[in-house]
Amino acid sequence: MEINEAISKYFTYLIAEKGLTKNTIDSYQEDLKFFFKSFDDIKDTSSLDESLLEEWAIYEGEKGLSPSSIARRLSSVKGFFLFLTKEGINKISINKTPFPKKKKTLPVVLTSEELSSLLNSIDINKKGGERDLAMILFMYSTGVRVSELLSLKLDDVSFSKRIVLIRSGKGSKQRSVPINELSLNTLNNYIKGERKENVGKKSPFLFLNKFGKPISRNYFFLLIKKYAKKANINKNIHPHTLRHSFATSLLENGANLIAVKEMLGHSHLETTQIYTNVSSKTIKKDYEKVFSKSKK
Repeated sequence: MEINEAISKYFTYLIAEKGLTKNTIDSYQEDLKFFFKSFDDIKDTSSLDESLLEEWAIYEGEKGLSPSSIARRLSSVKGFFLFLTKEGINKISINKTPFPKKKKTLPVVLTSEELSSLLNSIDINKKGGERDLAMILFMYSTGVRVSELLSLKLDDVSFSKRIVLIRSGKGSKQRSVPINELSLNTLNNYIKGERKENVGKKSPFLFLNKFGKPISRNYFFLLIKKYAKKANINKNIHPHTLRHSFATSLLENGANLIAVKEMLGHSHLETTQIYTNVSSKTIKKDYEKVFSKSKK
């Protein structure tokens, strides 16, 4: 359904069934206008995804909007998303999308040691181990969104070119991202090993559960939590932490900000720039760790 048609249906619903006042309706309209102005390439409801909310919140925060204003605008957009789900227009799971709690909170990222611990906590000899290692390493190595990772298909990965085609990016945009040899080898081991024995081995989707179906978001979320606990990582991490860590690692090692923006599939450079703050913070910590010794 076209965005304009969906919005029209939504406000008809708010007036007819919810009986909201004109001032409240005007406020909702203004919030939705700001949201779709930021993603003006999105013309159809099928292109909407809950991860848009996080990117938009970061973008609005970087522009200087207060946390309370961001929370109000997010509430309006969430209401629209819930309506789309309720009416069967587009199912969007937004239960875990957080409201901003403080201004310009920096994303949580993993150190190289923590990442190694996370990967080493996965036993590839256990059922699901090869897949789990391939998924987590893939997400860290490419910086893809959770929705993009879980909707990947076998033919989206070019082993010869070391390129992954992301077909389900925001706004129905496609992009290509590089992938390193270690991640490709791990992925190849999963495809030729565990996946080959899966009941859904003929499925076009890359990552499958034990029933041969694509992995769900909730399952992957719990998977990350399980391995983080096993690795004794004392941070509140989730799947998106791998994406944050990917971007921060690139910038710490001198990657171009524009190139990182393109790899992440961000619509706005301001969204990517938050990782420069994380990178600077890490560099400062390393600097102080070294030079504080010289004071003694």
